[in-house]
Amino acid sequence: MEPIHIEEVQKQLDRLANKEVYVHLETTNGAYASHFNENAYNVGAFIRNAKVNYLHGKIVGDNGTYRVGLKLDIGWVYAEGVNQWELDEQDRLLMAGHDREGRLMVALEISEQPFKN
Repeated sequence: MEPIHIEEVQKQLDRLANKEVYVHLETTNGAYASHFNENAYNVGAFIRNAKVNYLHGKIVGDNGTYRVGLKLDIGWVYAEGVNQWELDEQDRLLMAGHDREGRLMVALEISEQPFKN
């Protein structure tokens, strides 16, 4: 993965808009929090292969961290804290946010094909 290039990511979001796509979204501080601090509150969310058709996608932010939102007919899907991206060999748009130690904190991935389990 490489650092976010807002114009390139926006092009990919535009390319996938108004299509039936599959979304993978996860957030975690998981074991990172409780492993080092037993009083820390663990949080996380995970959804895989949610089939959506978003009207438009938008990436905003600066200082190396970004929010990516997907506007649906009846609401939004978004990820906050994204700082890296890639278009993989299967043409999937993969975006992630890692902390200073390189641990995954958030991932938003969009594909025209379901993600494998």
